Amino acid sequence: MRAIANQAETQPAGADAGMKIAYFINQYPKVSHTFIRREIQALERQGFSVLRIALRGWDAELADAADLAERDQTRYVLRHGLRGLLGPLLGMALRHPVRTSRALAWAARLARLNERSLPYHWIYVAEACRLVQWVRAAGAVHVHAHFGTNSAEVVLLARLLGGPRFSFTVHGPEEFDKPLGIHLREKIEHSAFVVAISSFCRSQLFRWVGSAHWGKVEVVRCGIEPNFHSGVEVRCNPNRQLVCVGRLSEQKGHLLLIEAAALLAAEGEDFTLLLAGDGELRAQIEATIAANGLGGRVVITGWIGSMQVRELLLGSRALVLSSFAEGLPVVVMEAMALGRPVVATQVAAMAELVEDGRSGWLCPAGDAAALAAAMRRCLHASEEQLTAMGTHGRAVVLSRHDADREAQKLGNLFQAAANAAGAGAMNATDRLSERRALPPLENLARSDGRMLP
Repeated sequence: MRAIANQAETQPAGADAGMKIAYFINQYPKVSHTFIRREIQALERQGFSVLRIALRGWDAELADAADLAERDQTRYVLRHGLRGLLGPLLGMALRHPVRTSRALAWAARLARLNERSLPYHWIYVAEACRLVQWVRAAGAVHVHAHFGTNSAEVVLLARLLGGPRFSFTVHGPEEFDKPLGIHLREKIEHSAFVVAISSFCRSQLFRWVGSAHWGKVEVVRCGIEPNFHSGVEVRCNPNRQLVCVGRLSEQKGHLLLIEAAALLAAEGEDFTLLLAGDGELRAQIEATIAANGLGGRVVITGWIGSMQVRELLLGSRALVLSSFAEGLPVVVMEAMALGRPVVATQVAAMAELVEDGRSGWLCPAGDAAALAAAMRRCLHASEEQLTAMGTHGRAVVLSRHDADREAQKLGNLFQAAANAAGAGAMNATDRLSERRALPPLENLARSDGRMLP
């Protein structure tokens, strides 16, 4: 893969005008997947043609007009339920029985250590048959998946069924919670390349794959489009409103944030806190707000669109995140691009973007008192300090997280992978498809992290 990486540094994106690639995602579009939409659209500006394929759409109402437009351009594998997959599966089995048998055997082995039972993985084979059918019909020469979980498994199975080479982007933290169960190592080994969204993310991938494969892991950061921050002058907002943007889920730590807010309220601090988002913990969070007497200070907005997020950030003093685990939240980039400081827990790649004392305040995760102290420092900061932090943060984001520049990096990788395939290069999956399936299970680790006896 190092040869592909070297080509990616010199080959201009879009050199093969109109090169068609397919994007495969579990759910798309989705409120929390704005970064995928930005990436696809930036690739299209580079001259790529992108076929959007998802397993399913999002059940909740889409708040963003741009997401509604993306939904109209997306094909859904499960639109007609499981019955709709029988035709592609039977067709593949009749035309290519050996490939189908091999894919089913792979699926059975990938089910080992996985939290989902064998029937789910056989369904993934049927989904892969549909994916191959659509990709071939569209003439796509490469498939890229987002997330290293089931979407990466489906594109791997599609490759075994005769589909094009694949790659995938890893965000975390889900992939790092269960790397053995999702067979992250095998997916990396048999991919054309893997994208990590941060240096921290890349380091975690290095943990789970041999050093011979480190060269195929490339950092491509999530990007912000210029129209998101254009025309915005860096000027602090001296009001007392803090905003937290994110899904109301366990990993975001909202319950700890409410505890920190209660500590500040008990001290007599004047502030309001907006929780922009929704999710499975909403009822519990609302109950905790009420139990702490914070009904007048803490408000949940529900799901909002990206432009509403923009207005909330501009209308607030700072962004606050209390996460227990993360990849690298795009909302941090958005806040900094708009000149807003960030108060955040120091998890995963957060310190790669937020510099404590320069563009925001970092604190230990899981510590309500430390989070309250960081929020207090933000509330007590002068307008000059807030403006200086906003100016520095904006400069950092614009230099590292430009959507078009990052899309060019990714496009170069697609082009280099296609060039290698066209030259007859054979990667691990090509060799594997000719000879054998997964390595013996005795070479894999148990779910508790120890090697199988």
